[in-house]
Amino acid sequence: MAANWKMYKNAQETSAFFEQFTPLMSDGIHCEVVIFPASISIPGAVQAAEESAIRIGGQNIFWAREGAYTGEISGEMLRAAGATWVLVGHSERREYFHETDSGVLKKTQAAIEAHLTPIVCMGERLEDHKNGRAEEVLIRQFAGGIAGLTEEQFADIAIAYEPVWAIGTGQTATPEIAAKAHRCIRSETEKRFGREAAEQVRILYGGSVKPDNIVGLMHEQEIDGALVGGASLDPQTFIKIVNAA
Repeated sequence: MAANWKMYKNAQETSAFFEQFTPLMSDGIHCEVVIFPASISIPGAVQAAEESAIRIGGQNIFWAREGAYTGEISGEMLRAAGATWVLVGHSERREYFHETDSGVLKKTQAAIEAHLTPIVCMGERLEDHKNGRAEEVLIRQFAGGIAGLTEEQFADIAIAYEPVWAIGTGQTATPEIAAKAHRCIRSETEKRFGREAAEQVRILYGGSVKPDNIVGLMHEQEIDGALVGGASLDPQTFIKIVNAA
């Protein structure tokens, strides 16, 4: 269960969240929990979570180890700050910052090289969804952003299906729609990397996930977890989603 905080929570608010959330985590929770705060809050989040099973990740990564890339952050910098995971190719990065599938591939490779676990995001826009082109988009994004990995590299990633039309809109893909998209991604995985890789890769659903829809989503065999946005900002709300695992 992953929490993408996007551009919310300063350092003080990050500490306050962990003060409330960490005690709610119990030994009975049988899933990985990863929180992705703003990059400036990663060290504080790592410190706040160090006595728990919670892992911390970055929301973005650049493909170069270092250089004249003002404003960017490398995988090595994320690791030094204590992060162990990173988001790659989130739809907001694709939309607002014009990230491409080829750029997603380079960032994924950089994350693996830095010993970070990338969650590679993919999903269709509303017009593609309405026009029945969802699978076409997913196949194209897989081919351009994931298929270029080696088998060894692919074994180190997770994937998030996040229909763009459901992110921050209050709309959620039905469990059946989400499961169909996950099957498409898993099918492309089997074609490129083999059946074992397709069975083992974890595919998360992201798109207006809330406590009142997470149970239905998690009942689908194809859905291995969730990438949660706004609902992860409140400790009491997010723990309900985590418990649904």
